[in-house]
Amino acid sequence: MKKRKLLPLAMMLFAGLVTVIITFIRGCSIIYKLVSLLIVFLIFYIIGSVIVYALDHFDKVNEKAVEMEDDVVEKDADGEIIEPSSEGGQAQQ
Repeated sequence: MKKRKLLPLAMMLFAGLVTVIITFIRGCSIIYKLVSLLIVFLIFYIIGSVIVYALDHFDKVNEKAVEMEDDVVEKDADGEIIEPSSEGGQAQQ
């Protein structure tokens, strides 16, 4: 999770580097370079933030599914697994 915190910044900086190289090769004016760099920074920061939010959301959903799965399987005093039946009670052995 902490590794994902830097994802939007890394995406933004990489896209900015590509933008600077392209505008330098094309020989654009300094104002055009700066405006395009600002726009690219904003767009890729937003895209990176959305990706991080989606990945965090998927992790939370997966954790809830694992917790619910762990609650279904229970053990009795002898260590045997007791699974609830479809009627809502415990299955007979």
